[in-house]
Amino acid sequence: MKLSDMFSTLADNARMFEKRAAEWQDEMSSKNDEMMASARKWQETAMQRQEEMNQQMRGYFEQAGDNVRNQWHSMQTAWEDQFQKMREKGEEMRAAAMKNGQFPDWAEAYAAQMVSFAQKMQDEASNAIAAATEARGKAASPKKKT
Repeated sequence: MKLSDMFSTLADNARMFEKRAAEWQDEMSSKNDEMMASARKWQETAMQRQEEMNQQMRGYFEQAGDNVRNQWHSMQTAWEDQFQKMREKGEEMRAAAMKNGQFPDWAEAYAAQMVSFAQKMQDEASNAIAAATEARGKAASPKKKT
């Protein structure tokens, strides 16, 4: 192979690489836009679900006794305090990640942790709903005499 042919082949390969790199960059940009749109959509639906849950909770409170309201208020305060601590720790970690240039990795890990936490809370809520349904069913059914 002639030296000129080698240079020509190298130049062609470099052009092809640049073209592929540009395509990959465009694809990554479009996927990033899709991910951001998906995150916004998820946030909107999460806010809508939260509002529905708040309305449902207000309905429960209107029917609940004082003892239940006091217990719920105590639990809610503890949860909110814990969430605030998590948020503050997350902010510290975000600032450190920004300094180290690791923000994208940190943001992904943080989002995964928050989703995991939300799923745990959702599991707890599902268990509580099941227990309440079972308890209401037992209370409503007539007792058998033996």
